[in-house]
Amino acid sequence: MTKTSIQKQEAKLKEITQRIKNEKNRIEQRLGKQIINQANLDYASLSNDQIKSLSKKYPNF
Repeated sequence: MTKTSIQKQEAKLKEITQRIKNEKNRIEQRLGKQIINQANLDYASLSNDQIKSLSKKYPNF
């Protein structure tokens, strides 16, 4: 393989890795929104501490 071929493959790999991270974040955000909606919580009233507390309780369900 030539150097440019390897560089192209590395660029593709970085792009794919970024796409995976973006998709994972999107799914996590949607899941969080669904949990908040189902629990009838108000986004504006949640503090960071409350969010952390809820996230620790969730795996127990």
